[in-house]
Order: sequence, then structure tokens, then C-alpha cells
Amino acid sequence: MANTEPHNDAAAIVPLRDADLTFALALSASAQWNQNAADWRSLLRLGRGWGIHAAGADGIDTLAASTIVLPYGADFAWVSMVLVLPQFQRRGYAGTLLRHAIAALRNDGRAAVLDATPAGHAVYEQAGFRDTFGFSRWRRQARSGVNGHAAIATTRPLVESDWPAIEALDAPAFGASRIALLRELARRLPQAARVLEEAGRLRGFVLGRDGAHAHQIGPLVADDSAVAIQLLEAALKAIEGPVYVDLLDHRDALQTWLERQGFAFQRPFVRMVHGRIDAPGWPELIWLVAGPELG
Repeated sequence: MANTEPHNDAAAIVPLRDADLTFALALSASAQWNQNAADWRSLLRLGRGWGIHAAGADGIDTLAASTIVLPYGADFAWVSMVLVLPQFQRRGYAGTLLRHAIAALRNDGRAAVLDATPAGHAVYEQAGFRDTFGFSRWRRQARSGVNGHAAIATTRPLVESDWPAIEALDAPAFGASRIALLRELARRLPQAARVLEEAGRLRGFVLGRDGAHAHQIGPLVADDSAVAIQLLEAALKAIEGPVYVDLLDHRDALQTWLERQGFAFQRPFVRMVHGRIDAPGWPELIWLVAGPELG
């Protein structure tokens, strides 16, 4: 996306349905994003989406562009999957869908929040979004052992009875309850679902999911860096192959630890808001976000 993208509000906007899944996967694949079919199904089940169909050079109609909103509580919703197939870019489709999503959320009384890539930042800024804080994506190509640290306590697998404490920790950190999403992530990659409890108090948790190109670990919510490192270490030991993590800026201890594990910086993101001044929640408790499409 570019900030010179022309407006095209005349394009027909239609709701996204489960029947659009194959076309939606083609959209995220065209951008080399990490979403798989399970991600798209979750997004459509937990939120609502819209698309624009157009005929390609072969005359066949296809899903040319998409966007999805995920409501979190009564106050805000996540805007995600703002995608346009390469052959349909610079027709204004992204801007058209973004304005449609903002208007729908305004009618619901909700602010809009999103995580912008460098390519999309100018479009969102033009639409009235403002920057709050940043994070960055890091990738480990494959597991080659984990360089440990002095443990302060022991993590354990997440169990059903942990959910009330997880929600009590996560909801103020994130800014709203997202328990339905967290439960789904725990089912997606159960071996990475870990908690750290000390003296009967939950100090942190971590979840993950599978992806098209790599597993993604996150969210990770914890009350200090030592807890965050131990949770991430336990999650990483449980999975093979490439891994993404989306690390908040100024988490120096965790960044240093990631670099020792062979993680390499990929690209930055900026959390942006529309209709409110600051990002929701207490970001100081968040170490890894769930992913730019989820928050």
C-alpha cells in the first residue's frame, strides 16, 4: 500500500464468508504473510470481514481485497487483514475497505486499533490513525538448543482451571477480555501453552499457534522479564522448526536473550489507534503480542 493510493468508494463491498476461504488464503499468501486456513477461520468466526471482488486479466472474478475487524469488549476492535492482490493494487481498494471498517465500528461505538507494517503506515495515517508504541518481528529458523538461564520458578502446562487467572491477568494488560481467542490459541498449539505460578499467584502465561511459514509464539504476558524469559524458553523447547515472535520495543533483556537463541530481526510494526488517544491496556505487562492481525 502507498500513500498515493486513489480513492475508489464506488467499488462494491461484500461481507466475507467461509466460502471465501480459498481466495482469502491467496490474499495472505500474495503478501507472504504467515496466516493459514485456521487463522482465517478464526478471524471470520470471532469477527466480521468485508471484501471487494474484481475480474482479473483472465476475466475470472476473484477476491481482490479484504479487511476484518475483531471486536474486543465494548470499547474497541482490531482492524486486520487489510490486503490487496498485487494485480489490483493502486485502485483504492484498501482505503475503501478501511473507511468502511472505521464507519462500521463508529456505528458500534468502538474505536479502531491496528498494527501497521511500514508499507501500510502511510495509508492508516491518512485515514486518521495515530501512532502509540512499536514492536518488531524476530525469527528463528530452526531449533538448535536453548541457551538457558537461572530459573526463578518452574513453568507448567496450562490447564482448564488456569483460565480465570489468565483472564484476570490478560484483560487489564490487553485492555479488554479476549478469552475466546486465547482459548482457541491454546487448542492450536497446546505444547506451547504454559503458565508460571508462584506462591499461588499467576505471574505470566504464553500461548502460540501454527502458521503457513512458521509457528508464532504469543501472546506472552508476564509481570517481569525473568518470568517472560522462562515462559518463552519453555514454549520454544516444545516446538521444532521456524518460529516468529513479535517483541515489544524496549524489552532489552528479552531481546538480548532472543539474539542468543539465534533469532534475527525481521521488520518493525507500529500500534495505531483511531477514535482514542492511547493504545488500550497496560503494555508494560505485554512482552510478545499475539500477532499484528490479532493484537
